[in-house]
Amino acid sequence: MKKILLSLLIVILLSGCAQLNLDVPSSSNNNEDSTPFTSNGDMIVAHFIDVGQGDANFIELPTGEVMLIDAGTSGYGDDIIDYIQNLGYTDIDYVVATHPHADHIGGMAEVIESFDVGSIYMPKAVTTSKTYENLLETIQDKNLSIHTGKEGVEVYSSDDLTIEMLAPVSSSYSNLNNYSIVLKITYGDVSFLYTGDAEEENLSEITMDLSSDVLKVGHHGSDTSTTKEFLEGVSPSYAVISVGEGNSYGHPAESTIKLLEGYTNNIYRTDLNGTVVISSDGVNIDVKSER
Repeated sequence: MKKILLSLLIVILLSGCAQLNLDVPSSSNNNEDSTPFTSNGDMIVAHFIDVGQGDANFIELPTGEVMLIDAGTSGYGDDIIDYIQNLGYTDIDYVVATHPHADHIGGMAEVIESFDVGSIYMPKAVTTSKTYENLLETIQDKNLSIHTGKEGVEVYSSDDLTIEMLAPVSSSYSNLNNYSIVLKITYGDVSFLYTGDAEEENLSEITMDLSSDVLKVGHHGSDTSTTKEFLEGVSPSYAVISVGEGNSYGHPAESTIKLLEGYTNNIYRTDLNGTVVISSDGVNIDVKSER
């Protein structure tokens, strides 16, 4: 019966339904202080969690709500859970799975099982992997909803804070990476851009405003993602690359680093710096890292 329900869910996902119900200018680098920078109610705090060759981003919003974007591979599920719980949270208001690759959704089922979860956003992309099926089964078992992530979706909007999706723009791609949700968070005068594994095809279609102070570099710094044209639109002051030490893919690409250096000297890598935490009051930006 569960397999039948899962197959039905995948068909519904492909049908394109919008919702599914399943029954700082200053900067500092403090390597001595390992205590996570937590929100005090008027800050946004973005945690780029070191999960090796994968992505996991946890954001404390100035509203008191929190968001998780991706959750690394399955081996990092417990680490992500511990990290969030150590910050004092038992709920996650927004969960975003940028695309259904195991290094982005592998730990997400465990996280969803461990927390009270509000809204879940996923692109209209499916795969037959066991990791993806486990995630759908967990969402179904908890009777949660999936919202389709795509261009123009507004997650939150107020005078001081907006959370909106810039991509994917098209409905069909040959590469799962290009289904990646590209999400922009703007708080006051400061913006954060999260790109998943979006490659040039996805990024070149974006017509909404890309300009952002902080860029989560796409596809672990691969040369298939970050282009000169894209960086001209973003013009980041800070860049974070989530990447595993000594990975077999050669990430990040030297060409990507050189392109980024044309815009900023503030380039952080989880393989070198560990978990990176960037906070802002909407004007100033502060950076802390594990090392």
